[in-house]
Amino acid sequence: MPFQFTRLAVPDVILIEPRRHGDARGFFMETYKRSDFVANGIPEAFVQDNYSRSAKGVLRGLHYQLAPQAQGKLVTCIQGEVFDVAVDIRPDSPTFAKWVGVTLSSEQPRLMYIPPGFAHGFCVLSESADFSYKVTAEYSQAHERGVVWNDPQIAVVWPLAAPLLSGRDSQLPLLRDAQL
Repeated sequence: MPFQFTRLAVPDVILIEPRRHGDARGFFMETYKRSDFVANGIPEAFVQDNYSRSAKGVLRGLHYQLAPQAQGKLVTCIQGEVFDVAVDIRPDSPTFAKWVGVTLSSEQPRLMYIPPGFAHGFCVLSESADFSYKVTAEYSQAHERGVVWNDPQIAVVWPLAAPLLSGRDSQLPLLRDAQL
């Protein structure tokens, strides 16, 4: 199998480590293979791919979409390094308001699967980062929501104290006030 799948502390979030085959010319690796992903509990069909580039210190998130447009995400950092976070925002979940975070980088390629019902965000640790993600539902502005990055109820331990935020992200509500 070209992937290693590891369930994280919030077990619905899965870290995926692809096998990289390299030589003096460079390397090759698979980043998605439906049959392997389905066999490891990731059954969703992805319907849209997104790509962003961000400068050092940028924090994007914590974003999610409401049902029926809730998105599962398969995220990876193609260039640079980010600290990536998933927060369980399912009110009836035993891990509600719990978060997991991993470093994703081009030097050590890994992906993270974040199911629907989670808020997602990342901050850039390198000079810049190119970030790619597949989603299970198309973007819908009407369903787009978020939670502020430094919500004390969630208490994410971000690796930077004063991130660069968009105007929108700086105004996101606390989890207790968010529409879930």
